[in-house]
Amino acid sequence: MNDILLLKKYSNRRLYDTEKSAYVTLDHVMQAIRQGRRVAVVDAKSGEDVTAFILTQIILEESRKKNSLLPVPLLHLIIQYGENILSEFFEKYLEQTIKNYLSYKGMADDQFRKWLHLGMDLSTLTKQSMATLPAFRPFLDGVHDSDPSTVENKK
Repeated sequence: MNDILLLKKYSNRRLYDTEKSAYVTLDHVMQAIRQGRRVAVVDAKSGEDVTAFILTQIILEESRKKNSLLPVPLLHLIIQYGENILSEFFEKYLEQTIKNYLSYKGMADDQFRKWLHLGMDLSTLTKQSMATLPAFRPFLDGVHDSDPSTVENKK
């Protein structure tokens, strides 16, 4: 399967999927992207690349459904400085910042899962270790994992 999904945009705003030979919706394009596909959209008549326009349209449609995407002060800055300063920021830094965030988030989530797993193993190991130490035997004799009240009774 080719990594890039080629779509043609017709003047009636319809999108044509060249793989499936069928018209598709913006939602279909969004789902393809979420599944890891890259898309390229060309104007059917002129051959002009309109990918950025279609992707922006998808983002705007999603933000319309949720009634927000970006904070209002940031939107004001984008409108105020437009092409000049912000286009450079978006081109050079924003993509890398998001990639770094996703990478860090993935590592943090992975580390948290490891800690949870270690914590579950540690509680079992602690009981086993303490049971082998003579000083703790009087506290653990007769204590069953299924009845936590026996711990209180031994005190």
